[in-house]
Amino acid sequence: MDKIIHRADSRSFSNHGWLQSYHTFSFAGYYNPERIHFGALRVLNDDIVKGGMGFGTHPHDNMEIVSIPLSGSLEHRDNTGRHEIIRSNEVQIMSAGSGIAHSEFNASKTDPVNFLQIWVFPKLKDITPRYQQKAFDVAERQNKLQVVVSPEADSDALLINQDAWFSLGHFDEGQSVEITPKMAQQGSYLFVLDGEVEIAGEVLKARDAIGLSNYDSATVKTLKAANFLLIDVPMS
Repeated sequence: MDKIIHRADSRSFSNHGWLQSYHTFSFAGYYNPERIHFGALRVLNDDIVKGGMGFGTHPHDNMEIVSIPLSGSLEHRDNTGRHEIIRSNEVQIMSAGSGIAHSEFNASKTDPVNFLQIWVFPKLKDITPRYQQKAFDVAERQNKLQVVVSPEADSDALLINQDAWFSLGHFDEGQSVEITPKMAQQGSYLFVLDGEVEIAGEVLKARDAIGLSNYDSATVKTLKAANFLLIDVPMS
């Protein structure tokens, strides 16, 4: 088993006044040659945006972009004419493909929004841009993993243009779950949203993360009630 540990306080932090952003991997003005990506996982930003503020229209191409609001709501607009509100317990995915321009603003004029912005390298390049969002029943992740993003078109999850899976779990104290790679040559990246877990001999607290590769299985044990995100991605 190979593992990397990314502690919460080791992330880069930028404060732009209207935006506070924690970068797990190199992004914008933050560059760390040891933190470029984990397999196909390229970006994991933990953003807090003030009321009424946001990211103006900007382009993307050939990237799978997943947004997960943790509190508050996001307002999305893009150059296809789409206008959506993404709320807590919803997940959004945008396959930028051959190119798309969009904006993301806090949907509230007063309350902050906290969301995860995650980028994954695509499997196929220059596909027709695609957008999806969906609300997920949080009861379906109680003491189990709920798949919210998947490459399987016939699943209940959002579709991603990559052999990647995103799963959310809320586990009571004293619970455990076994994780295994979804496919050969895959790694698993576990990001703790809150609480405390033990995995692969490591204790992880809120916003800590671990990446596992070259492993057969691992057990996640909750030392304190915890919410976490598990991302399975190809390592090459």
